[in-house]
Amino acid sequence: MIFKKIVFPSLLLLFGWSLPAQNLIDLRISEILVENTSGLIDDFGRRNGWIEIFNTSYGTVQFGGCYLSDDPSDLKKFHIPTADNSTSIGPRQSVVFYASGNASQGTYYTNFTLRRGAVLYLVSNDGKTILDTMEIPADLQADRSVMRIPIGIKKMEFETKNNADPTPASYNGDLHLMTKSETMKVRDPGGWILTMISVITVFISLVILAFIFGWMGNVGKKTSGIPSARKASAAGAPSPEVVAVIAMAIRQELGGEVNAAIALALHDYLEGRVHDSESFVITIKPSGQSGWNNKSLTFRKSVR
Repeated sequence: MIFKKIVFPSLLLLFGWSLPAQNLIDLRISEILVENTSGLIDDFGRRNGWIEIFNTSYGTVQFGGCYLSDDPSDLKKFHIPTADNSTSIGPRQSVVFYASGNASQGTYYTNFTLRRGAVLYLVSNDGKTILDTMEIPADLQADRSVMRIPIGIKKMEFETKNNADPTPASYNGDLHLMTKSETMKVRDPGGWILTMISVITVFISLVILAFIFGWMGNVGKKTSGIPSARKASAAGAPSPEVVAVIAMAIRQELGGEVNAAIALALHDYLEGRVHDSESFVITIKPSGQSGWNNKSLTFRKSVR
């Protein structure tokens, strides 16, 4: 009762609360531009340095409550508002923060400006866990950015490129790079290769399982100590087939009492090797007769 009322709801609450924090590790600082003289213009018609955050996962990430900072001694320098519903990044999408130095301009405007040679920190919503860092080169030119270019699609490893052509709010890698499934679709449009691979895999698995089960059955026979019919015949005892033929011949000539006596004798002689397995379940069948004074129901029936 205590588990249902207290422990179980607490575990659900803790699990649900930890989900956003787990998704935050998929965020990366993908691009930084310090001196913007002819590039991206913000909502106020101004050109500022900017920071691009990229979501490497295939799910939407809520990043409200996280922090951006260029000071390792003050990781909570700029707090991303949590009340803004737009603080989310879709799968493999990015957002841009303007480093204007005036956070009152909006959610995506930081309270600090960028400088060459500094290190930018992306901090989790606990204000302690550093999710990602990027160093700004001291020789970064005007209107040029330092960016991370994804290598591949699945693992999302990155390589850093300095003085690159800026691509704010855009994918930094090759948009035409195909995944393994897309490549397979081009090479095998009809699906025959994948079908044959699946059939061969299943067939090999069945052969291996048949071998394992056969080996286990042989081991079980050897360890159980139950003699086979061939061993019983070799030892001088009649096989079950011979016993069945003898029983059929005797049944035609003799009554039920003799059959029962012979069966008991054979059972004792063969040490129970031909006895049926009993389930030890007693089944009581109700009588269809309703006469309360019918004495014939209590008579013992003789063996036939």
